[in-house]
Amino acid sequence: MSKVTVVGAGNVGATCANVLAFNEVADQVVMLDVKEGVSEGKAMDMMQCAQLLGFDTNLVGCTNDYAQTADSDVVVITSGIPRKPGMTREELIGVNAGIVKSVAENLLKYSPNAIIVVVSNPMDTMTYLALKSLGVPKNRIIGMGGALDSSRFKYFLSQELGCNANEVEGMVIGGHGDTTMIPLTRYATYKGMPVSNFLSADKLQEISAATMVGGATLTKLLGTSAWYAPGAASAFVVESILHDQKKMVPCSVSLEGEYGQQDICIGVPVILGKNGIEKIVEIELNDEERALFEASAKAVRATNAALTEVGAL
Repeated sequence: MSKVTVVGAGNVGATCANVLAFNEVADQVVMLDVKEGVSEGKAMDMMQCAQLLGFDTNLVGCTNDYAQTADSDVVVITSGIPRKPGMTREELIGVNAGIVKSVAENLLKYSPNAIIVVVSNPMDTMTYLALKSLGVPKNRIIGMGGALDSSRFKYFLSQELGCNANEVEGMVIGGHGDTTMIPLTRYATYKGMPVSNFLSADKLQEISAATMVGGATLTKLLGTSAWYAPGAASAFVVESILHDQKKMVPCSVSLEGEYGQQDICIGVPVILGKNGIEKIVEIELNDEERALFEASAKAVRATNAALTEVGAL
């Protein structure tokens, strides 16, 4: 029996659990939250859709009862707080580092062989914290961000092309942040043809810029962070792993020499399968793309440094 645990029953976590259940990705999905009754209520609400939508996944909610997560194949960590007005980056990292570290340690007590998918922000740094503090092999620690950023990139491309988004391919690498992600317009295609055959260089630059601030744009419109696409992207990564699909997905992973980087978790294309990260795919970057990637890595390292400052590492 396949089992997935989603920690955090907020908008992103609940959407992830929702997609996993509706698509029958796993036999059982457990939602865990610290707030009494929230995960139980959302799980019950979703299960009342089972007959209407015809799915058979068993969805369970619980409050801080990690025993119910036992023997999970994959765990998704969405827990943490958003940055509040007046809060410094270090304060946010300090709070979320404590949450992510505690959650991951508790999960591993009951599911020592689980693959961990990190969604909590700042995502690259939280993925790095999990890697450094848990003693889990690097193939089992995966940051989700690139899957979401790439989906947004393909959305913006399809809007400009006036085409079905499923006929567009494109990847975003680098850090999961407004100034650190790198939409690879040079590699983007529409039905196998370079998008540059259809869109001007200026238009592609606009699409790249829109992708980079995709999350901020939604926050401005909604008054809070987005959740449908982040939740679906998390479920997409889980399905790629659980069903051993061998999909190439940009994810934040530990690099040991790949792309000229060491001791960092940052977004690059990987093959996802039953072992988590099956392979890191090294694509050829031109001088401009390489410079952008190095700048992105430098920014991620600066954020990682705050982990030491707040005593998380």
